[in-house]
This record gives sequence, C-alpha cells and structure tokens, in this order.
Amino acid sequence: MDIKQTQQQLSKFASDRDWEQFHTPKNLTMALSVEASELVEIFQWLTPEQSSNLSNKQINAVNEEVADVAIYLLRLCDVLGINLSDVVENKIKVNGDKYPVDLSKGNAKKYNQRED
Repeated sequence: MDIKQTQQQLSKFASDRDWEQFHTPKNLTMALSVEASELVEIFQWLTPEQSSNLSNKQINAVNEEVADVAIYLLRLCDVLGINLSDVVENKIKVNGDKYPVDLSKGNAKKYNQRED
C-alpha cells in the first residue's frame, strides 16, 4: 500500500463530501476507537482456538473492521501531518530497546514489570 496515495484518496473522498469539517483530530480519534472496538467485538467471546479458526463470515467482518481502523488511522495521520512510516519505524526501534531479546524472549511482561 502506498500510504501517501491512500491518504490522498481518503482526503479527496472527505473533500468531495464536505466532511473535512468533521475530520478533526478529536473526531477521528474517537472514530478510530469505535472501529477498534468493533474489531474487538468479533473476538470478544471466542476461545483462543476459535479466534485462530475464524469462519468466512468472521473473516469478512474482521477485514471490514481492519480496513475501517486503517482508514481512520491514515486520515488522522494526514490531518495531523504525521508520517506514519517514520513513527512506526521509530517505535519499532524504541520497542527493541525496551524489550531486548535476552530479557523478553518467551516473556509477556511489560518492560517496567520485569525483574532484570
């Protein structure tokens, strides 16, 4: 996916409908949260095994919600001037420092809960 191109498509989509007035950081963040919650809802009462063996109907629902989450995230980044590629790359490096392999392998504890 070309992030910039997709953001331009989303911006045009909003502009064509005069929706920029609604695409404030507050509103986009709230919409992102709602869509993420709708994704969570699909998995809410599934066992770990069931969550790894979704039906076609469930996969389609997951696809829809993942797309909605991505759309609102891309739109938010565009509105705020955030370079998504740069911040993700930086966060991966930060997480590598917080979770070195020798201390984190096979361990789900948060970095500030480890007994190094």
